[in-house]
Parts: sequence; C-alpha cells; structure tokens
Amino acid sequence: MSLSWITPAERVQKLPPYVFARLDELKAKAREQGLDLIDLGMGNPDGATPQPIIDAGIAALQNPANHGYPPFEGTANFRKAITKWYNRRYGVKLDPDSEALPLLGSKEGLGHLAIAYINPGDIVLVPSPSYPVHFRGPIIAGGVIHSITLKEENNWLIDLSSIPEEVARKAKILYFNYPSNPTGATAPREFFEEIVAFARKYEILLVHDLCYAELAFDGYQPTSLLEIPGAKDIGVEFHTLSKTYNMAGWRVGFVVGNRHVIQGLRTLKTNLDYGIFSALQTAAETALELPDSYLQEVQTRYRTRRDFLIDGLGKLGWNVPKTKATMYLWVKCPVGMGSTDFALDVLQKTGVVVTPGNAFGAGGEGYVRISLIADCDRLGEALQRFKQAGISYQQEAVVSV
Repeated sequence: MSLSWITPAERVQKLPPYVFARLDELKAKAREQGLDLIDLGMGNPDGATPQPIIDAGIAALQNPANHGYPPFEGTANFRKAITKWYNRRYGVKLDPDSEALPLLGSKEGLGHLAIAYINPGDIVLVPSPSYPVHFRGPIIAGGVIHSITLKEENNWLIDLSSIPEEVARKAKILYFNYPSNPTGATAPREFFEEIVAFARKYEILLVHDLCYAELAFDGYQPTSLLEIPGAKDIGVEFHTLSKTYNMAGWRVGFVVGNRHVIQGLRTLKTNLDYGIFSALQTAAETALELPDSYLQEVQTRYRTRRDFLIDGLGKLGWNVPKTKATMYLWVKCPVGMGSTDFALDVLQKTGVVVTPGNAFGAGGEGYVRISLIADCDRLGEALQRFKQAGISYQQEAVVSV
C-alpha cells in the first residue's frame, strides 16, 4: 500500500541533498562494475584503534556494572579525563561536573545543540564552506542561515567585517571550525581574540568545532577557543575521538565550555538518548591518557601523506599549499569544471573518490576535498590513475558522459 499521503516534515524537506549519501550510491555502483575504488572521499581514518584503547574497552565490556543505562551526563571518570586533557593540552581549567558533557560523536552534539537553542526564524551565522552539520543542524531547527563566504585570498578565515551590522545585531549563534574541515585552514590566536570580542559585543553564542586539534604538523599547535579570556562566557567547544584515535565507529565525542549552554544541551539529550555505553567511555578515558608519543606517530603519518600527495599533484599541475593541520587537502577543480562534475569525472575515469566542495556549501564550489586516509602506496596508485586518465589542473573542461 502506498503511503504517498504521508509526507516528511518541512524541516526534512528543506534539507539540501546530502552529497555523501549520493557518493555512497555511486561508489556501490562502481564496485558492482568491478572497479577497484580508492576512496579518498570521507574523513574516515584508516587503520585500527590503538591496542590500549581496545584492551580497556574489552575489560570494561566484561564488567557487568557497565551493562546498564549510563548516566545522562556521562560517567564521572570520563568527564574528569576530558577536563584533565584540556588542562594538559591548553592550560584550560574546567569543572567536570558542569562544563563537560560526553556525546555520541561531535556531529550528534553539534546538531542537537541547534535544536536546543535555535527557534524558528533565529539568524545563525555559518561560514561557507563548512562541515555540513554546521548549517544542516540549524536548518532542521528552523533557523535562518546567514552564510559567510570564505575566500582563498583571505586564507579561508572568516571576515567578521563582511557581516552586516543589522545581521550581527540579530544573530543568535555563530558556528566555526579551525583547523577547518574542509579547507584545512588554520586560524591564529589573534583571530580567536577578535571573534570573542565580536561575539561579546553582539551577544552571540560561539560554537567552535575543534575536531582536528591534534592532527597538526610542522610545530603548529591549534588554539582552543576556551584559551581566550572571556570565551567561556559566550562559547562552547566540541571535540571528537574519531580522528586522532581512529575511533570513528565508536561514536565518542564531547563538548566543553559554558555551563548554562551545556545544561541546555544535556536537558535536550535526556529526552532523546541515554548517552554513550559506559564501557566505551572507559575506553575513551584510556585514549585521552595515551602518551604524546602516540600523537606524534599520528601526526607523522598524516604529514608524510600530505607531503607525498602535494608533491604528486604538483607534477600534475596543481599548486596545493601545505596545510598545517587536518587530514584533508583542498584542491581546485580544473578551469571550467564544477565540483560535482569534476568529482564524478574522476570517479568514472579512475575509480578514485573525492568529495565535491559544494557538499560543504556554495562557498566550496570550484574545489574538491581529498582525504589523506590511505597509505602512500595507495595514494601513489591514485596519482598514477590520474596521470593515465589525463586528469590534471591544465586539462580541458571535458566531462565524461
């Protein structure tokens, strides 16, 4: 029986197509055709979760005390591990009882924060390009998105002066993300000081996504929003264990910062979920307590891949700047080709998957994001396929049919 008379809510119908879901369909079709895909599309870290984390998870799983519902606010031990980690990494002191909240991955928290704080019609400031949940969460909540177009000539930094005064006065929340997904851009401490001053002036809640804090290279140390004096009065910061610790499927993240904002998010979540399985929180504690030598190994792995791929793309005509952080390269499409057309052309001709920049908003048009989630042998194979297919920055804008 057809249920054509039952239609999705307007909040769902307003969502733009999710490009990653479309990419999954195309990848499945390519695999059916026997293509050996090299998937550099998703930000899905390759390799196993570190053994100490697995061991801690197994031990916790065998403890029957962990098999019931976890506390809504997360376990006390995990919250303490989060705040100790912040103090060690950034010199930021947080109250584990009120200023830290475990999440089912940072994406869940970022989306639910929008539902907890955005009323229909509220203006939300969001950079373009940006991680999709930064604008999709507010859309679901009924917010009105004011896009701040980021530009290469400004090093992909938000230009606060480009926000009209009347918009700034009405805005409720500003989402932002440095080191940035998808551009790989980093922001100096001075930028964080400026955005805190801006938010305090206009009484705007700052939501900073610090998911790539530890994937930093060449001596660069990313800034935490909470390092800036006064930031905790008007801001919260999200983090995830997915990238640094190869725990994407474990779904563990957290938010820290303003206690009142965190309490609002907690209140919403108590009505929607029961939080992270306690055994996983025990494993996550172990992750945050790993020695810096582990982090250095991770940084070396991604830095080596970054240098290898930038060099290889350079031989094909691309001039890709060396990113200081993240697991991505932000690469221009050949002249005359749009993001989607180029990504599909690459997939069809080579079996290499990259993400079209417009998946991250209109400001990402003209670029593709390439994830550094394969070893150099596999990246070399991708570059060889590019060369054989005649794909380069100088190529004519010819799209396969």
